[in-house]
Order: sequence, then structure tokens, then C-alpha cells
Amino acid sequence: MSEVERILQGALVPIEPPVALGERVERRLTRITGAAVDELADFDPSALRDPRRWVRLAAAGVVGAGAGGALILIRARQKQKRHEVLGLKALRSGMREVAGDARRRLNR
Repeated sequence: MSEVERILQGALVPIEPPVALGERVERRLTRITGAAVDELADFDPSALRDPRRWVRLAAAGVVGAGAGGALILIRARQKQKRHEVLGLKALRSGMREVAGDARRRLNR
């Protein structure tokens, strides 16, 4: 192995982010997803007559889906690290958790 390859191999070693960072990201994604779900739950169908309100509804859907998707991936990764479940089962489990949280918020 050449010197350059050895240096690159040492420089490109994956590192785990601090635990606190992961927890902060998860809390923020949970709040964002919850706010989007609340916005969608409070939406009045009669407001669809006014196209200016469509933007708010669409934004809540896009933001909620993005944050929810990221949250699903984070929770699935956590389950894999704890060796609870692997692969698609971890993804399915994370999806169930996030969907359950969303359902509880919608049923309030």
C-alpha cells in the first residue's frame, strides 16, 4: 500500500456523531413533523375555495413528509444499532412509530 493510500484510508475512516447531536436532530424532526400534522389536522376543507390557502396546506404536507421520512430513517438506524431488528424490518418499525405518533396527534 502506498503512502497516499495509507493516509487516505486513515482520513476517510467513518466516525459516529455525538449522541447528543442525534438526539437533538430527532427532537427537532419530531417537532417539525408534529407541527405539520397539527397544521393538516386543523385544516378546514372549505378553505380549499381560496387558492391562497393551498400553499400553506401544500407546505405542511411537503415539510411533514420530509421530516417524517427523515425521522423514520433515524429511528430505523437506531434500532439497527441496538440490534433490535435489521434491514427492512427496522424501517417498517420506524415507520409504525412515526405513523402512530401522527395518528395520536390527529385524533386529539
